[in-house]
Order: sequence, then C-alpha cells, then structure tokens
Amino acid sequence: MSDETPKRYVFLLIPGFSPLGMTCAQEALALANRFTRDKRYYDWLLISEDGQPVESWNGVKIGVESGLIDLRRDDTLIVCAGVDAKAGASKRVLSWLRREARRGIDLGGLSSGAFILAMAGLLGGKRVTTHWEYAGAMRELFPDIDVQDVIYAVDGRVFTCAGSASSMDLMLDRIGRDYGDELARWVADQMVYGTPRADSHAQRMPVAGRMGLRNSKLMLAVDIMRNNIEDPLPPGEVARVVGLSVRQLERLFSKYLGTSPKKYYLGLRLEKARYLLAQTDMTLTEICVLCGFRAPSHFSKTYRKAFGVSPSRDTGGSTLLSQQR
Repeated sequence: MSDETPKRYVFLLIPGFSPLGMTCAQEALALANRFTRDKRYYDWLLISEDGQPVESWNGVKIGVESGLIDLRRDDTLIVCAGVDAKAGASKRVLSWLRREARRGIDLGGLSSGAFILAMAGLLGGKRVTTHWEYAGAMRELFPDIDVQDVIYAVDGRVFTCAGSASSMDLMLDRIGRDYGDELARWVADQMVYGTPRADSHAQRMPVAGRMGLRNSKLMLAVDIMRNNIEDPLPPGEVARVVGLSVRQLERLFSKYLGTSPKKYYLGLRLEKARYLLAQTDMTLTEICVLCGFRAPSHFSKTYRKAFGVSPSRDTGGSTLLSQQR
C-alpha cells in the first residue's frame, strides 16, 4: 500500500456488541480524515456474518455494507462484541477469522471481541484485555492467554481493548502508530479528549476510590479478599495480615461498609460465581471450586439465598461461551 492509499479498518459487528465502543473507534478514524483537505487517511467498512443489520446490546440496530468478505493483506480487522459473544461465534465466523488471520493482517477486539478471537485460537500466548466483567471467565477458559486489567493492550499484530470509552484511547494509539503523534493529538483535541490514557491504565478506579474508602487497613483487607476467592482466608487470617484483631476488623467493615468481613467476603465470591455462570458453560461443581465453596449443595443453597434463584436456573442474562466446549 502506498503512502497515499487510505488505511482500511474493517469492523465485524457481533450481535450484542457495544455501539459506544464501535462508534468511538470509527469516529476517531473519521476525524483523522479532516486533518487536511488533500489527504484521506482512513477508509472503513462495517460487516456482519450475513450482511444484515446487527442489533447492539441496547437494542439499536446498525446497518452494514457487507457480509463476510475476503480481506486485503493490509486491512485491519476489529471484532466488535458485547454482552453475548456466543450469539455471533458461529463456526462460519470462527473459520473465517482463522482464514483471514493467515493473511497476516492486524487483528483487534473491542470489549468481548477478545473472546471471539480466543475461541478462534488466535490469541494463544498473547497479552490481551477485555471488559472487566468478562476477564475472570476468560482467564479460566483460556489459561494460555495473558489477560490483563488494562484499558487496551497491543501485542504484535494483535490489539484488544475493554470497549466503551477505552476505544478512543486504543484508536488514538493506532493513529499515532499509523501516521505519527501529531495527527493523534489533533484527533484527541477534536474529540475534546485532552488527556488520552496509556495502555497501562487500569480499567476501573482502585477499590478505595470506588468505595470512598480512606482507611488503609480496610483497603488492604478488601484487596486480600479479592485476591483469595478460590481459597478464602478465615477472618482471623485476614485480620492478622493487616495487623488488626478480628474485632477491630469487624468494626472497620461495620463503620465504612455497613456489613461484616464474613458477609462482604461471601458477596465477592458469589459475585464471581454469577459472572462465571453468565459467561461460561462451566459446571456448578467447577464454579463451586473456583469460588471457594466446600460443596455444590452448600454453594447452591447460599446462591439461592443471596439471589432468590438457584444457580442452575440463573444465567445472569447471557452465556458468552457455550460453544467453547
């Protein structure tokens, strides 16, 4: 491709995709074309499996220009997915992705688009990211992939991002790589995005910020719990690690979080269980073990008490990877 030929980005829309993430990415490319009147930097193409409009997670349908096509070697492909990746992870789509990847093209995924690339076997050994809701399930299902809690990741020809607003950060990075920092900065100004974030930026603010915590020992206790879901620590051990008595730890949780350490810890484990139920086809026994419950019967009873429905009947709204096994 000559320097005068626009770079083409091809967006594969998967049913349930995030329209915000896709729009942020496409808008960055469109704005780049306004930088100068005598040069067009980008072209783009929206496609779907069957060439028909695709419904996003919020019900908005987006029209596309084509079904699955043969890509050019200098194309960049971005898989746009969201709450129900398995709905578009058909054998035809996965086979097409594998075939096009063999051309040596750049491959990207927005939000759970990384799941589809992983299901196609294209992310082995790669450093990637996905929306934080799906990260835990992705780590369990694809242990050979380095899933990181960052807004976007670039590893060779593969790039992924958490979706939504982080798509802007990713595309500004892509524009900088394609044409230089001056154009990327100009596009950021046009987007009224004064401080684009680096790829190392975490997806969510620290626990302390989200919860409004100011007590360092309480913050440490919460982090310890979050990092020990599969093998829960007794309250006494958590208290010992943070340098408090059990009673002191209970007072902190009561004062700042309105609950006990035991109930808070249980909530974290049930939260992970619900994500795994929604996003994978793991058995209840597997989820039981991964979330630190001693037996499936105890897990089911605790889950039903917390959510009012048994885990066998609660899919959490979507099952991302029912075709993985």
